[in-house]
Amino acid sequence: MKRTLFFDLGTMPYREAWAKQERLLESIKAAKEKGEDTENYLLFVEHPHVYTLGKSGDEANMLVNAAQLRAEHAEFVRVDRGGDITYHGPGQLVVYPVIDMANFGVGVKDYVDRLEEVVIRTVRQYGIAGERLAGATGVWVEPHSLRARKICAIGIRCSRFVTMHGFALNVNTDLDYFHYINPCGFRDKGVTSIAREIGREVPMPEVKKLVKRQFEALFGMELD
Repeated sequence: MKRTLFFDLGTMPYREAWAKQERLLESIKAAKEKGEDTENYLLFVEHPHVYTLGKSGDEANMLVNAAQLRAEHAEFVRVDRGGDITYHGPGQLVVYPVIDMANFGVGVKDYVDRLEEVVIRTVRQYGIAGERLAGATGVWVEPHSLRARKICAIGIRCSRFVTMHGFALNVNTDLDYFHYINPCGFRDKGVTSIAREIGREVPMPEVKKLVKRQFEALFGMELD
């Protein structure tokens, strides 16, 4: 088991959480450069309404203008993760592992696969069959049908094998906010949430507990 410091940040503005991740990432990189043991961190957070566009994303996938965003009490932020555009907001569990991948014996592909598996195993507890879709990182429901819908988006950044950013799992999310974008750049696929799939809201603390359990099982994390 690898000791990992866990922080539940509650509700925090996106830019503030991003800055916190950057500080942690730089501290890990500095320790690596000195040949010291490195810390690992797992952050849980919910964000106020925000749309984020990855470094290779297309701004045309943001379908409303700045005035409309203000009317919806949302902001737009360009970020340094992979992936296209996505939405974060209340009722969505956003998970940011800031870890030295060398501590867990994983490369980038295996790391992303394990993030997907964390979510797949979590939503399975609610009777939801989460699946992967080739060429489309994240977790999907009925991905090979006309009703394909994403329940979790994933976008990461790695610097010297230290990770930041992570995944956003729609739990009780207001899915109407996805109408203002082409989610993850897709025009022919939808989005969903745990609540939408099972017909009721679920307690966020319950979901957090399940996600933590899967990080312990799949990464061998000892969460403090």
